[in-house]
Amino acid sequence: MTDPRDPYADRPYVPPTETDSPRAGGWPFSEPRAQASPIDTGPQVASSDHEPTVTVTEPTISFGADAPPYESPVATTPEPPRRKRRAGRLVAAATGIVLLSGASAAGGAAIYAALEDDGRSPAVTTGTALDRPATSSQGTSDITAVAEAVLPATVMINVAGRGASGTGTGIVISEDGDILTNNHVVEAAADGGTITVAFNDGTNAPAEIVGRDVATDVAVIKARGVEGLPTATLGDSAAVKVGQTVVAIGSPFGLESTVTEGIVSALNRPVSPGDGSGVQQRTTTTFPAIQTDAAINPGNSGGPLVNLEGHVIGINSAINTGGSGSGSVGLGFAIPINLVNNVATQILAGKVVEHAQIGVTVRGATADDRITAIGAEIAEVNAGSAGEKAGLRAGDVVTKVDGNPISSNEALVATVRGYKPGDTITLTVLRDGESLEIDVRLGSDNGALARAQE
Repeated sequence: MTDPRDPYADRPYVPPTETDSPRAGGWPFSEPRAQASPIDTGPQVASSDHEPTVTVTEPTISFGADAPPYESPVATTPEPPRRKRRAGRLVAAATGIVLLSGASAAGGAAIYAALEDDGRSPAVTTGTALDRPATSSQGTSDITAVAEAVLPATVMINVAGRGASGTGTGIVISEDGDILTNNHVVEAAADGGTITVAFNDGTNAPAEIVGRDVATDVAVIKARGVEGLPTATLGDSAAVKVGQTVVAIGSPFGLESTVTEGIVSALNRPVSPGDGSGVQQRTTTTFPAIQTDAAINPGNSGGPLVNLEGHVIGINSAINTGGSGSGSVGLGFAIPINLVNNVATQILAGKVVEHAQIGVTVRGATADDRITAIGAEIAEVNAGSAGEKAGLRAGDVVTKVDGNPISSNEALVATVRGYKPGDTITLTVLRDGESLEIDVRLGSDNGALARAQE
């Protein structure tokens, strides 16, 4: 059949003649260019829906159930050198087509045995690199090593409840089945639903919710009846740098054990993902995200974002699709593992999760042009709060936290939520046109957000 993309389809090959030699100003090469049409050996049968075949003039060896017995080729008058070399190249091409079309190892063995029985050696010395056995120079890449280290501790989570079902991902953190994931992955099963966990080795186990935190989208579940599980190594998200290579592992669209690679494209992104219902919830999920361009899709939620040391630096939680659909556009967001660690530790200890807070009400601040965001303006300072004790005032505009820029009120809330109650932070504040630095020892919400989720 004719390939419409073949640039030579309308110019079939014409064998060179004596006048085509370089001395005659014809074909400039010592060998003819590879041709699109087979050698003309007589009438051809038109064929459709089949791979193109090559007919050769020298005897070939057939194998298979209907093949005739092998016969040694009859001696004939040698053809000119040009013809012989060309035929040899076509035999190689025909053999390649057979192998690439799925011929089994048995077929290759049959040819080898036939040559042995014929008394000829199957090995031919060419004096080239073809004489050396094939080797692979592909070593183990950093990504391969990360995948081998983390995949055994990554699970797919199946959830059903509240008239809905879905899949997500989790990270094993204890040999007896404690697993980190997102709250939104297991939330549907919070009121008597069903959760099962599929491990990397192909086994499955039922699971139950240990605790969850809507404010940070963190949850811990427990797989029942398991022991000796491989566990993940948690890293330090405070040491993460923009531009470093990361690996995301999860079950996008239910395709478990999927590995993707990218870089950290930004830090401290204030992320407040919605559930798509349009209903305002009493507790808003907000966290200071690690942004990555590693492909993250629905089903990756709850899975690890890992550095090249194989350490988990975040839990994949949200994506921005740019309004084009539900797939990755290179804007994925992970909850920093230090924040996850703080929340999960409280959950496993059986405590009500507490979150750090300054104790102020804030709104977005803009420059005099009213369009350029410059920070978070304090609208009100709560009496007895950490903010009041530090000397913050209404009208102050927070522009940085520990040297990290703050461009909006959401950014301030998300950034503070990444700390623990009792931590001391340094705020850069604009007050009456002057820049000040104010240290604040963070207070606690005393579990108010956690109780609100109930």
